[in-house]
Amino acid sequence: MKITVIGQSLFGQEVYKELRKEGHQIVGVFTIPDKDGKADPLATEAEKDGVPVFKFPRWRLKGKVIPELNVLPFCSQFIPMEVIDLPKHGSIIYHPSILPRHRGASAINWTLIHGDKKAGFTVFWADDGLDTGPILLQKKCEVLPDDTVNTLYNRFLFPEGVKGTVEAVQLIAKGIAPKIIQPEEGATYEGIQKKENAQVNWDQPAEAIHNWIRGNDKVPGAWSVVDGQKITFYGSSLVENGSSPDSQQLQIPGASRPGLVTKNGLVLYGNDGKTLLVKNLQFEDGKMIAASQYFKSGDDLTVDLTEEETKLAEEIRSIWKGILSNVDGIEDSTDFFKSGAASMDVVRLVEEVKIKTNGLELQNEDVYMATTFKDFVQMLVLKLRGDDSKEELHVDYVEMQVNNMTIRMPHQLFINGHFLDAEGQKSYETINPTDGKPICKVSLAQIPNVDKAVAAAKEAFENGQWGKMNARDRGRLLYKLADLMEEHQEELATIESIDSGAVYTLALKTHVGMSIQTFRYFAGWCDKIQGHTIPINQARPNRNLTFTKKEPIGLVYHPFNYFYINTGKVPKNPNLKPCSCQHFRKKKVSAPLKIPPPFPFPQNSLLQLQKMGMSSVFFNKGENCIAAGRLFVEEPIHDIFVKKVVEEVKKMKIGDPLDRSTDHGPQNHKAHLEKLIQYCQTGCQEGATLVCGGKQLPRPGFFFEPTVFTNVEDHMFIAKEESFGPVMIISKFNDIEGVLKRANDTEFGLASGVFTQDISKAMYVSEKLQAGTVFINTYNKTDVASPFGGFKQSGFGKDLGEISLPVAITLPS
Repeated sequence: MKITVIGQSLFGQEVYKELRKEGHQIVGVFTIPDKDGKADPLATEAEKDGVPVFKFPRWRLKGKVIPELNVLPFCSQFIPMEVIDLPKHGSIIYHPSILPRHRGASAINWTLIHGDKKAGFTVFWADDGLDTGPILLQKKCEVLPDDTVNTLYNRFLFPEGVKGTVEAVQLIAKGIAPKIIQPEEGATYEGIQKKENAQVNWDQPAEAIHNWIRGNDKVPGAWSVVDGQKITFYGSSLVENGSSPDSQQLQIPGASRPGLVTKNGLVLYGNDGKTLLVKNLQFEDGKMIAASQYFKSGDDLTVDLTEEETKLAEEIRSIWKGILSNVDGIEDSTDFFKSGAASMDVVRLVEEVKIKTNGLELQNEDVYMATTFKDFVQMLVLKLRGDDSKEELHVDYVEMQVNNMTIRMPHQLFINGHFLDAEGQKSYETINPTDGKPICKVSLAQIPNVDKAVAAAKEAFENGQWGKMNARDRGRLLYKLADLMEEHQEELATIESIDSGAVYTLALKTHVGMSIQTFRYFAGWCDKIQGHTIPINQARPNRNLTFTKKEPIGLVYHPFNYFYINTGKVPKNPNLKPCSCQHFRKKKVSAPLKIPPPFPFPQNSLLQLQKMGMSSVFFNKGENCIAAGRLFVEEPIHDIFVKKVVEEVKKMKIGDPLDRSTDHGPQNHKAHLEKLIQYCQTGCQEGATLVCGGKQLPRPGFFFEPTVFTNVEDHMFIAKEESFGPVMIISKFNDIEGVLKRANDTEFGLASGVFTQDISKAMYVSEKLQAGTVFINTYNKTDVASPFGGFKQSGFGKDLGEISLPVAITLPS
């Protein structure tokens, strides 16, 4: 079929290309004159192919070739009827609404302004009315709550519109294209949206205000007068409660309540008391800022460029020059948009920067918020450095010279991205368990601080950037976190040693080292979390199905024993540090509490049994969630096993955790030490045999002797309650069924172990033990790729491994 394409822009270019791919002959392209020396995308593509291109400021018949069909994809000019009717098949036009609704040039805007639940496009036969011709084809889509003109256009109206226009041509070529007369019922016409009529009316509900702002985003832009100047609003979303702990009021003339400038943006109120959040603001001079920076918009942050960054800046200058070909030279003050750039130039700039920087993905908003060349380069350099925030983080550190290094420790509360003192300047001394001396004063969270922390965490989950960014970028940030931890691994391990008494080498390898592995492991999973499509019995006759969508579980409270355990959840300090536990009671908890004991059997070598038995109890001074609360030893080897263990316990070096040869450091804090002393006294009073240990060492600090109890009966306190310390509780057994019953007679079940060379016995016992993890002939061997979690009162759910990824929500079709 012979076709002329009338229009301009990238949409017209894509329709033109697809029509040629389908074998149609494009006999001419009619478009607009070049702007600032640049042809529009449709004209550029046609000229490259040698297709005749006609650029007229207004229409008249021209040329000799008579086409069979005119195709008008997004044509902004008035086309005379003699041109419309000239081809054999007339003309078809693409229109971005579900006709007859929203006739007119601002159809996408009004679809959003009216809060329509459905959007779409129509390809219709042109007539002498305004978008009133017979319908040839229509396609529809859902309107998402935060759709803007751009998102709706880019997600559906553009890609599906190109396909739909080409499909309409194919129907005409086959002689089966319908002509459906438009009904008058439901027909609407709204005028062209221009800047002068896009002012916000604040006397309406929040949803209506949100629809008005997003319906005018990016063109022409909804505005209001604030502080005596015209401010345009972009990036609106509805929020349940947009307020935050740290906010500043902004008077909005005509609004029912003042706006709130928060860390996440500008909160605005409707006359119904509900709220919306605006992300970006634009001033009359064209400068755009993040709404969160409104009261800081006068601040100027300039960074000095390195030699390599200066070279990159000149390469970016060349990109600007290529786009702004009409500009003689690109100066620091050159404004991208005032120099003639349009929305398509923004896309080109973003893509060229991505290629030049080996993958840095800018957003279109980044260009709008840094319109001058100098500001653009500064923004780009900060992003490449990984520090594109203008807000400086103020940290009050405590510095110490320890372990042949200078360590710097924050000591305030960290709430909503800021370090701050507790309410009423409340604080307490955190003690070095090695010598019993204070390390520093730490802020002690009060109820108002906890309320602010919970509110900030809830706001971050519901409206923060983490949940909105794409999964691959989340993975990239987790990798970056792991890299930073690795860079400061020795410093973190040193702080862990002096603060909790962990042996330095253990803290280096496990507490910090395995934390780094955990972040890297899950960083790799970020863009691989997928749901499933599941056939169901009721599939016919409507072909129903069920699909699962994995979603974040939300905020959790997670008590933990040492640094590594914390990496599976949300960062929180240990219980004697500032924490926000009371207000997290109604969030889901995965809380490991206590474990059944491991089972040595006589077939194993005593050396292995002795080593593994000691490791299961004394690892990290017994301050370990999977530490063996009780050991059952078969009677024939009981006495020799105890003898060997005591011999090795007496060889253990107890001392400074920063000494690389130390085996056993101090307990975490004084109250825990006193609890262990009482625990052992209770064991002796009940008749258990204290073989060794049971006392505090006569030296400064919170050192407790590694302890061994034998002849422990099932009814005793030390058999039922864990010490969470270096206390080995040993009981005898003779038959497997009996000891399994005794081991499982507990409300807890995090981990357990079995030691035997009889594989059938090992498998049988592991199946019968009611514990989340069963170690066989080893202990404490965890890995980030393996699921971790308990049974009964030792918590529910799993940390680590693929199984710990977000929960699946089942949605019927």
